[in-house]
Amino acid sequence: MTPEMTEAPTALPDALPDTLGVVLAGGLARRMGGGDKPLRLLAGRTLLDHVVERVAPQCAGLVLNANGDPARFQHVGLPVVADSVPGFAGPLAGILAALDWAALTRPEVSWVVSVAADTPWLPRDLVARLQAARVAQAATLAVAASGGHRHPVIGLWSVALREQLRHALVVEDLRKIDRWTARYPLVAVDWPTTPVDPFFNANTVEDLAEAERLAGEIDGMSSVS
Repeated sequence: MTPEMTEAPTALPDALPDTLGVVLAGGLARRMGGGDKPLRLLAGRTLLDHVVERVAPQCAGLVLNANGDPARFQHVGLPVVADSVPGFAGPLAGILAALDWAALTRPEVSWVVSVAADTPWLPRDLVARLQAARVAQAATLAVAASGGHRHPVIGLWSVALREQLRHALVVEDLRKIDRWTARYPLVAVDWPTTPVDPFFNANTVEDLAEAERLAGEIDGMSSVS
């Protein structure tokens, strides 16, 4: 199913459903030499700190998806939810873990927004605009886009779809987010890329160096909205 692309709405509705946030940090960071990429420093703070600072105020709660010893993330004070699908099955496994956590601990919440742990300049209106676009387009799912590219890891997911996602992961061995979202009406919401692409992600050591350069050019990182 081809997603509909829409500009990020300028007029947001007064009331939007509560949304749980999940920061996806369950990967192996192979392109950065292994280790915990979210704990790498940018402008004197961890990438994870930057992400949490931007996303937490937008959500009715925030969890961290990570595997291994959760104590290494203790400083952020978030619940740590591990993948239930073994073998580092990718971001879909982290999204499923968050959907399950929401269903079990926050049954009043029907939506989860996922973000990557290496995207330090996430928009401060991410959740509101994704929810508004989903409602306006009568879509089942919503993902972020910028510069002509979709960012499937930055998306809005219905808790009601968790069993369908579990089947896709466990029975069908599906790993690509785009392959799963193609099964549902999907809206892609576009953001501008100035003064910086809000979905810039630090995948490699070179990306992190570029992020440091960009941070130095921005007049205060809080000015990036």
